[in-house]
Amino acid sequence: MQIVNATAPADLPARLDAQGWALMTPIQLAHWIGTTMPELDDLHASWADLPPDTHLKDGGRYRFRRHGCYVLDNASGELTQTPHRAHWQPVEYNALHGGIERWFEPIAPAVAQAPAWRSLLAHLGQVLARDGAVPTWYIEAHQFRVDTQGGIGRPTPEGAHRDGVDYVAVILLERHDIKGGETRVFEAQGPHGVRFTLSDPWSLLLLDDTRVIHESTPIQPLGEHGWRDTLVLTFRRKGFQGPAQN
Repeated sequence: MQIVNATAPADLPARLDAQGWALMTPIQLAHWIGTTMPELDDLHASWADLPPDTHLKDGGRYRFRRHGCYVLDNASGELTQTPHRAHWQPVEYNALHGGIERWFEPIAPAVAQAPAWRSLLAHLGQVLARDGAVPTWYIEAHQFRVDTQGGIGRPTPEGAHRDGVDYVAVILLERHDIKGGETRVFEAQGPHGVRFTLSDPWSLLLLDDTRVIHESTPIQPLGEHGWRDTLVLTFRRKGFQGPAQN
């Protein structure tokens, strides 16, 4: 496993250009978006109330999630939550679950309207917009809990993949009594890659989805029951993915 250096918010674009991914520490993240660690931890409480993911084609019952969609106007910074919609990916990006509309329960209003939540989405979107080069982001937010009640949990059952978007943010919220869950990032068109384990709550991994593929290895319990909580945000400039648009 490799040791990787964190990136200051002002240096994110340059680091993404250089290697296609970047890491930010929890303290950097909280300071940057103008919130505190207790406010972020208040958001995490909602991960205990995620419904089961009923779309897993491997027959597993290890994943729980909620989903929401937003539009960010990068000129004004205005973030608008859209009417609830299905999550959809083409099969070329998700061979296991692509090509179908997957409906998940919406993110709870108390989370979706929290200032720390909205600031997180807006700050990430505006830094990724590269000084206005992208006028609008179409953002999907996914709350995930992967647990080990069945003995093993798979954060990425589809394997190493891209999401068919411009950027992906993976934020770790908790590792509870588990082993595994190693993050792996590889060049999509090259031989190089890195592997490391996100361990600190609210650590942020940013990925240029056009340049790298990523995966997280399965998790196993260290005791009777373990889980791994993450927040995944995707940013796409061409609108939300759907059966009529990919």
